[in-house]
Amino acid sequence: MSTSAPERISAIDAARARRETPGCAEVVHLNNAGAALMPAPVLDRVVSHLRLEARIGGYEAAAREAAAIEAVYSSAARMLGCDPGEIALVDSATRAWMTAFYAIPFRPGDRILTSSAEYASNFIAYLQLAQRYDLSVEVVPNDESGQLSVLALRELIDDRVRLISLTHIPTNGGLVNPAAEVGQVAREAGVLYLLDACQSAGQLPLDVEAIGCDLLSITGRKYLRGPRGTGLLYVRREVLDDLSPPMLDLHSATWVARDRYEVRPDARRFETWESNIAAGLGLGAALDYAMGWGLAAIRDRVYQLGEDLRERLSDLPGIRVHDIGRERCGIVTFTAAGMPPLQVKELLAGHGVNVSVTRTPSTRLDMEARGLEELVRASVHYYNADADLDLLCRILRDRNR
Repeated sequence: MSTSAPERISAIDAARARRETPGCAEVVHLNNAGAALMPAPVLDRVVSHLRLEARIGGYEAAAREAAAIEAVYSSAARMLGCDPGEIALVDSATRAWMTAFYAIPFRPGDRILTSSAEYASNFIAYLQLAQRYDLSVEVVPNDESGQLSVLALRELIDDRVRLISLTHIPTNGGLVNPAAEVGQVAREAGVLYLLDACQSAGQLPLDVEAIGCDLLSITGRKYLRGPRGTGLLYVRREVLDDLSPPMLDLHSATWVARDRYEVRPDARRFETWESNIAAGLGLGAALDYAMGWGLAAIRDRVYQLGEDLRERLSDLPGIRVHDIGRERCGIVTFTAAGMPPLQVKELLAGHGVNVSVTRTPSTRLDMEARGLEELVRASVHYYNADADLDLLCRILRDRNR
């Protein structure tokens, strides 16, 4: 670790974070890019509402917690630097992203510009609508560091580009794409910009005005440390009426006459009436908890832990780190000579260490371009300790003994 590391990560009290994370007593959790460990305040918020529902009924519990539910929108808006009316709460980042993407009124001949590290679900959606509307899906080349080339993006812009769609932090590779620089290009060109912030929310600060995106999707379960089955969508107010929600119900619209309905004037037009109230309140608690630590402080610690782990892994015989990008985050991907990634994962799990495996179908273009089929993914968070990294590296060093 560099000599400057203690100063960079001193803003986070890791010991306190671990005390407030029950799972730290059970496992070494290095799968935060999959689903992070919930802190006690988030867990307590979810459970307390479920107990309230059990005591007085689901509708009645929601009515009693109406102000707290509204506060979740305010918390999300505070984290993103937007208005609460630009926030929709949904059941996953997938739902948020898909709802936004399928609301765009594409026309035959439109072009979608995206990156080589796009996640499979996003790219499958591009291909589906490309077939339906005769769209062109074009991949912006990377620069020499492995991130999306902003210069190449600029050169691809013309009046047929309908959407720039970018994954901020891909599922593998460790890189952080230049979201704000892409936003500047999008705004100058007047092109709609959709940002998948699934892996970045909770790991680093997000300001939608600074980024310049029109649409942004987030999950609760990853670096925000919220419950599974939660997510949110940001929709810039200025583009709301240019989008057509792919489905409406009595929450997202009002049936005002026998043959007429009116869509909500805010981003909640992208929600549906039924939702998991307990999970939504848990998401609100997770947002407040993250902001209590400070997103900049979280980023500094996570980034430094990620770099520390890369250095340690690079010093191990037979271990190769496969991360790229000018800015690198807390997602660390590697391979071990003579041991397939799934076997590495199972070995580590046997010692109480959680990691995941990422495969070609998840990010096909990136993996194929780099000649990779599978990678072990270890993703750190601010509650991880040096001892967690020590244990991971010790197991890998002794794997063939």
